[in-house]
Amino acid sequence: MTSTQYNRILLKLSGEALAGEGNFGIDPNRADSLAATVKTIHDLGVEIAMVIGAGNLWRGKDGLAHGMDRATADHMGMLATVMNALALADAFGRIGVDTRVQTAIEMRAVAEPYIRGRAIRHLEKGRVVILGAGTGNPYFTTDTAAALRAMEIDAGLLVKATKVDGVYDSDPKVDPNAKKFDQISYIDALNMGLKVMDGTALTLCMDNQMPIVVLNLWQENSLKEIILGHNVGTLITY
Repeated sequence: MTSTQYNRILLKLSGEALAGEGNFGIDPNRADSLAATVKTIHDLGVEIAMVIGAGNLWRGKDGLAHGMDRATADHMGMLATVMNALALADAFGRIGVDTRVQTAIEMRAVAEPYIRGRAIRHLEKGRVVILGAGTGNPYFTTDTAAALRAMEIDAGLLVKATKVDGVYDSDPKVDPNAKKFDQISYIDALNMGLKVMDGTALTLCMDNQMPIVVLNLWQENSLKEIILGHNVGTLITY
């Protein structure tokens, strides 16, 4: 089997990774493509946990703009992440990848409750584990949930999958002179206000020495290349 640099990773996805037209809803074709991409590293023997956002189904800020209670808006977002997790698990199942969905909010009729030891056991058995419902608490983003779960399962790397090929000092879609970082420290990312992950997630990773790689998931072989130890995207570390 091909030698890999990381044996266990946490892959963080935005809800838009599953979105259809207009960045809304769940597109089964996108789910299939995403599952096939992740399967390429699963086939290398890498243990994979995933956290997915909910932006394709619900944006809490829209509710807040209409006077919705923050906790209510956040709980709706957590439920939306479970819908995304179930859709993605189904796509994995159709290509023969054994998958488990665990949720921070108990809903035993559709998924297992998140239990750290059980999640690790699934990973050790070669199952992809999709972790839904964030941390189970309002006021915390799925970025923070990803950082927390990465630490809990002893992942070697947190991969933040985006549509951009790394971290830039300004928006490359707006600024043609935007500079891409091959590597940047946690503290510099925080001080420069780079919107890589929210501050809580970045600080949590910094305090626990969890390296982060930001890459373009849709760039061919980008995920596989980082697992093999090649320089792809932007590494955030000390």
